Amino acid sequence: MSKPRIQQISPRRRIRLDASTFVVLCLLLVAPAYALSQFAASIDWRLLVGVPFALSIFTFFAYRSDKRKAEAGEWRIPEFTLHISALLGGWPGAFLGQRAFRHKTAKISFQLVFWIVLLTHEFIAVDSLLGWRLTKEVVRLVKNLMG
Repeated sequence: MSKPRIQQISPRRRIRLDASTFVVLCLLLVAPAYALSQFAASIDWRLLVGVPFALSIFTFFAYRSDKRKAEAGEWRIPEFTLHISALLGGWPGAFLGQRAFRHKTAKISFQLVFWIVLLTHEFIAVDSLLGWRLTKEVVRLVKNLMG
């Protein structure tokens, strides 16, 4: 019988992100960044940039921590927490964290929720730029269906 192999965890693993990851991220950020810029007249730009940036950094390191805990066989960060972090605005950090640490990329149920969160942010950004036309139309349709 052979002994079970214990995986060695490198304390300083290199983060590897290719150019295509950054291109996709930049494309995904266009609508939300432009939508947020429209609020610059009424909200301090430092908040408009700082809050999403801080949430993204937090979420990125949450993915890093969860990956390390998974490798060490320790208690993990709940998926709900990772999703809420992305939903609250940390989705760019989640996007990068998944790719940098190769974490949660193969679990289809997780990816489905993650992409719904990301597309929700995209929808809200585009709809806000359109003067909430899409949302108003959906509300109108629901009211008509309900009588």
